[in-house]
Amino acid sequence: MSSEIIPQFLKAPKTASIVGCPFSGGQPKLGVDKGPIHLVEAGLVNQLEELGWNVKFDGHHQFEDIKFTLSSSSVNSKLPIASTEPTASTPVATDSTSNHWDPPIGILKNPRLVSRVCEEVAKVVSGHAKKGELPVTLGGDHSLAMGTISGTLDAHPDAGVIWVDAHADINTAATTESGNIHGMPVSFLMGLDGNHQAFSDFKNSDSPSSETPFAWIKPVLKTSSIVYIGLRDVDAGEKKILKENRIKAFSMHDVDRHGIGKVVEMALNYLNANNANPDKLRPIHLSFDVDALDPSVAPSTGTPVRGGLTFREGHYICERIWETGALVGLDLMVSS
Repeated sequence: MSSEIIPQFLKAPKTASIVGCPFSGGQPKLGVDKGPIHLVEAGLVNQLEELGWNVKFDGHHQFEDIKFTLSSSSVNSKLPIASTEPTASTPVATDSTSNHWDPPIGILKNPRLVSRVCEEVAKVVSGHAKKGELPVTLGGDHSLAMGTISGTLDAHPDAGVIWVDAHADINTAATTESGNIHGMPVSFLMGLDGNHQAFSDFKNSDSPSSETPFAWIKPVLKTSSIVYIGLRDVDAGEKKILKENRIKAFSMHDVDRHGIGKVVEMALNYLNANNANPDKLRPIHLSFDVDALDPSVAPSTGTPVRGGLTFREGHYICERIWETGALVGLDLMVSS
């Protein structure tokens, strides 16, 4: 991040507010929640300060203390209540027989916990963004993007999203085969119909909770306000969603064909094509999943897929977006 760039939407002195999210509830693999902790331990704060940033970081406590408190109305009387209340940083069991405190909705795993954590993330990210700071969210799994992007769009309603990932993460409750919510955040942010129906049915049923998960999410992300880079492992249902909604996506084939520089320029041009003022870029939220990188570069991810971006290609994406001066939000996630 060059000190010579003048940010359009950040206040001086430029401040990076690290939002530590050691959370893995959107998927079943243990260890994903350790990513943010290791990044900080490796010296991230000092490295940012050496680049001329003020850094705010109060530890990873923001979300560790979120407790999934079950009232008598929260759980069906047929479901035993766990004797110990889990927290957002507790490894989350995904087996419905052992995870009695957050039973599945259909096949969706840990829906209440993921919803509550993401809602809290949204509030924190929004607060930083509204102060003119750059929220740098360290995850954890990519379900957290429901919170980060909701928070960015609360502060910058016209922001566009560049989603760098091997996966589209746009499954709905109707298309997901695994029930892992880390593969669904974009569909929730867009308010796609497959989720509306599933949660409408849940709300109208004899549900084990008076709270409908994800009801807090506003469908604020337009299909024309996101661009994917690096896709190479997309489910059949997701391909249909991308095509039907004409969502812009650059696969690894496109990166090979055009080169990463051209792809990033096309992504930026797409997001800014309809600006009323052609001389002003819209704010950009960059959501970067490390599984976009080839496993030979970044093996420590829960969802590795061969044939990904090189280190330099991934680095260039970040460099070029920062050079626009329009960056307002950054996610770094370790599991799609």
